[in-house]
Amino acid sequence: MKGGNQPEIEEKNLIILEDQLKHEALAYRKCNVYAEYFQDPTLQDAVRELAWHHKTNFENLLEYLESHQ
Repeated sequence: MKGGNQPEIEEKNLIILEDQLKHEALAYRKCNVYAEYFQDPTLQDAVRELAWHHKTNFENLLEYLESHQ
């Protein structure tokens, strides 16, 4: 065991986590870019909210990963 008394993450699960982190980061970046394309403030806000959602997912996954180091 390491860090905060959390069991180590198996290699297979580390690969899955790494992939998910990449997907969340990419989705966040895309949403921020796409938000600039919309003229309608309501649509911009909706896409920015979606970007925030992906950023939060990324941060939560990263926090989980770090708690197992």
